[in-house]
Amino acid sequence: MIPAQPVPTRAPIGALAVVLVIIVLAAAAGVGLAWAANPTPNGPFTKCKTAPLVAPHQYRSAPPTCIDLNKPYSATILTSKGSITVSFLVGATPVSVNNFIVLAVNGFYTGDRFFRVEDWYGQTGDPTNTGRGGPGYGLPDEPAPNDAWVPGSLGMARFPDGVSGSQFFITKAPWPGGNPSLAYNHFATVTLGFDIVGQLTTDDRILRIDVKKG
Repeated sequence: MIPAQPVPTRAPIGALAVVLVIIVLAAAAGVGLAWAANPTPNGPFTKCKTAPLVAPHQYRSAPPTCIDLNKPYSATILTSKGSITVSFLVGATPVSVNNFIVLAVNGFYTGDRFFRVEDWYGQTGDPTNTGRGGPGYGLPDEPAPNDAWVPGSLGMARFPDGVSGSQFFITKAPWPGGNPSLAYNHFATVTLGFDIVGQLTTDDRILRIDVKKG
């Protein structure tokens, strides 16, 4: 006798509910991760948009000015070692400050590693973490005559063809041999967390940057 074919059974309602919950949680986690990497600027930074994207982390041009050049701005850079708070030098380097803020509030720096750490500075802001990457554009020189590069100064990295559009460094000690003759666009100064700067290694990353106006 041929055995009767088994009748397919439905999964218990409880099991289905568990599966549905897992799917919903996974989807929510994916959305959360996507938001963390690509947050939507809000509040005073709603208009701070990047130029059109032409490739991953590559933009058609530098962003238009969206900040109020007559207002003070600050930011907290949350790293895997701790938080570093900086005050922006809007009057001295308006283009660099605006560019940094736009990239920060759009999540460009999230996950970037401090790929180069020397005795007197730490450098980050390269999405490839190789020291050769950037946003696809450069910035103009914004020299500041008689500028003092004290420990805790933030400046933009410089390549043979000019100032980087995203890579920046934080000094841990005075600039060796005195202040540089070329422009490195000194755009901010550390106000809190300088001890964290000294603890950074090439294993550390930027987790998030929170920007404040006023």
